Amino acid sequence: MGHADVRLLDQPFDAAAEIAAFTAAHASAGGVVSFIGQVRADDGAEAVESLELRHYGPLTLPAMEELAARVLERWAIDGLLVLHRSGVMTPGDPIVLVAAASRHRREAFAAADFAMDHLKSESWFWKREEVAGAWRWVEPRAQDYEDIARWS
Repeated sequence: MGHADVRLLDQPFDAAAEIAAFTAAHASAGGVVSFIGQVRADDGAEAVESLELRHYGPLTLPAMEELAARVLERWAIDGLLVLHRSGVMTPGDPIVLVAAASRHRREAFAAADFAMDHLKSESWFWKREEVAGAWRWVEPRAQDYEDIARWS
């Protein structure tokens, strides 16, 4: 069974450096798949100026670690990296990084996809956006629930 590196961060992270370190640590893997979710830089009247993620500390990291354990049980992967930010971020800032390393690419793709779908749908975060100087809470989308349903 592979190893998981799961971190909940309240400061910015360098996604490229994290992917490089993860890839180097899993040099025997035949495939490394990564996904970076970042604060969207929308154009027009609905432009997001800031994004804030809040969470309940005693629940969030343990739940993320439990998700990582489920991924490691389900797929034959060498390693899993899950980084998630909290706090206030601006357009272009990375929010989440999920990477999976495995002997064969399909396992890595599936593991990363599953982890990301579950992070998004079983979110332990409250999200709000600042648009035109006003903050508004963001609710989960129907698509998030459809994405997670396909894994049942």
